[in-house]
Amino acid sequence: MSKRNVVIIGAAGRDFHNFNTFFRDNEQYNVVAFTAAQIPDIDGRKYPAELAGALYPSGIPIVAEEELETIIKEKNVHDCVFSYSDVNYAHVMRISSKVNAAGANFMLLGPNETMVKSSKPVVAVVATRTGCGKSQTSRRVIEHLMGMGLKVVAIRHPMPYGDLVAQKVQRYAVVEDLAKHKCTIEEMEEYEPHVVRGNVIYAGVDYEAILCEAEKDPSGCDVILWDGGNNDFSFYKPDLTITVADPHRAGNEISYYPGEVNLRLADVVVINKMDSASPEGIQIVRESIASRNPKAIVVDGASPISVDKPELIKGKRCLIVEDGPTLTHGNMKIGAGTVAARKFGCSEEIDARPYLVGKLKETYEIYPEIGNILPAMGYGEQQLKDLEATINNTDCDTVIIGTPIDLSRIIKINKPTARVFYDLAEIGKPDLKGVLEDFVKKHNLK
Repeated sequence: MSKRNVVIIGAAGRDFHNFNTFFRDNEQYNVVAFTAAQIPDIDGRKYPAELAGALYPSGIPIVAEEELETIIKEKNVHDCVFSYSDVNYAHVMRISSKVNAAGANFMLLGPNETMVKSSKPVVAVVATRTGCGKSQTSRRVIEHLMGMGLKVVAIRHPMPYGDLVAQKVQRYAVVEDLAKHKCTIEEMEEYEPHVVRGNVIYAGVDYEAILCEAEKDPSGCDVILWDGGNNDFSFYKPDLTITVADPHRAGNEISYYPGEVNLRLADVVVINKMDSASPEGIQIVRESIASRNPKAIVVDGASPISVDKPELIKGKRCLIVEDGPTLTHGNMKIGAGTVAARKFGCSEEIDARPYLVGKLKETYEIYPEIGNILPAMGYGEQQLKDLEATINNTDCDTVIIGTPIDLSRIIKINKPTARVFYDLAEIGKPDLKGVLEDFVKKHNLK
């Protein structure tokens, strides 16, 4: 029986995990290529032989998604496996139409084929869209569990945009580890908030190998916390699934892939940002939960903000810098920086577009709906330089930093900066503490 030729359609994350867990040692299939989308400059590489296994001694090429139809025909591809997240249903089926028209099957791998079982209890924090507040929810979960005397090791959804062999298993315990592993801004935004609180967090490429290391972490491990990325479902089989929903994008929880999967899988749904969302948006999310997963526990949440130097905002002309992925494929129109600008009396929100440099111009061409806010894009050294130049070129009084990390530590900003902080605050009952107390009792963790 001849092998079936496969293309994995991805964006440097779920695609590699699907390969590792389902295809790597599977004699029935021959993966001829990965395609890359969403993240700039991740095509033109190879999934290396060191990670690909004995069936792929030359590694596997990674090409731009635009080449998909050509590859299907040239390589006689039988199956194309869609393997990235935070896209609407129309996008998924548009890719399916291209694949089918080129003659191949369109596939979606599910949890039973791709979730890895841990020897430790697993809490998975996932979401219905990018930018819902997974990271702050993860931090809140860890705080509650640590308060119960438990040792928690977090594992973050992959962001392997550099040397894949070097990134196979990465452990972050101190801030210096960020430089050691040559992190991008996007990676630092996810890892730094954990390590500054004294938590250990793992990430990388091979999530079976990562789990083995995390379970025997030298600092101890009672619970694994899956800190999800985008709106992807967990790589590990969870014992408790907490899904975060965003009423600012009401309705997206049932129209984006695989966010609705997370809504349906949830044991708990956190409706976040209720302090800044409309009553109508909150009600739509409640109705979505009731129709898709009526047994889920619903936790009401808010994301109250604080600013280190509010006096630099009041009456000032401000450039607002927000988290990059949230503004781009997350489709958010505002973030914490914008909320802070309006709360603390900014006189004018400066449009970043006239001052854009280099690759940031490309970002706005791909995502014109970003508007006047500046996304903190930093996937590579050139993007960092372009971000620094754009900020420093902008005619403004203050730069409001709405990203999870202090950008002024990464780039040199020639203007006063005001940094925004935000955490999850549960409203009333039920709350996460009560949910986690039940989880701890169920798994005899005390």
